[in-house]
Amino acid sequence: MQTYLVTGGNRGIGLALVRELASRGHKVIATVRDSSKVADVAKLGATVHVLEADKPESIAALAKTLAGVPIDVLINNAGVSDEDRVVGTLNMEAFERVFRTNTFAPALIAQALLPNLRAGTRKQVLNISSQLGSIASANAGFSYAYNASKAALNMITARLAKDLAKEGFTVVSFCPGWNKTDMGGPDAVLDPAVSMKQLLDVAEKLTTASNGAYLHYHGEPIAW
Repeated sequence: MQTYLVTGGNRGIGLALVRELASRGHKVIATVRDSSKVADVAKLGATVHVLEADKPESIAALAKTLAGVPIDVLINNAGVSDEDRVVGTLNMEAFERVFRTNTFAPALIAQALLPNLRAGTRKQVLNISSQLGSIASANAGFSYAYNASKAALNMITARLAKDLAKEGFTVVSFCPGWNKTDMGGPDAVLDPAVSMKQLLDVAEKLTTASNGAYLHYHGEPIAW
């Protein structure tokens, strides 16, 4: 049994991760933004904490609550998008809101929980990015802020990977695929219960040789 912390654990991909990890017998610490969701996630066997990922004081409070608790794997999953899909709809508010949750929060959460991760056995940080953050395959049709925030998250992954390599950490960006979630919509092609099982299968086999990788949920590399 290992200890995983999953942010954004009350819906979509995050909920699928919590459910799958619990079914594998792992200890799961999940965060939710809405306190009314705590009981629902706790029913799956997780220990649940409220975290507003875009607020530094909330991140600090979580770290204080978890002081002394070893964490083997941090999964930075919490994310948001916006409707700024074409030039003409771009706005500062969307960029600020999306970047705070998708990019700044994962970096600050990893930093705040470093003592916990150092005390764990796996020393893994898995950032849930997206192929939409790949500059090599930049496609039209989705939120500018979301795409840019995931590209920036990939840089966070790359920097953490280099800075923590000497300590035996493995830091990876994962694309979870296009899933049938609130964000992915009904036309998506993947069931998160299936894709997250595959992602965790890959994650469990990661070694320090994978440090700094950018991978599909099924393990294939993605061009930056």
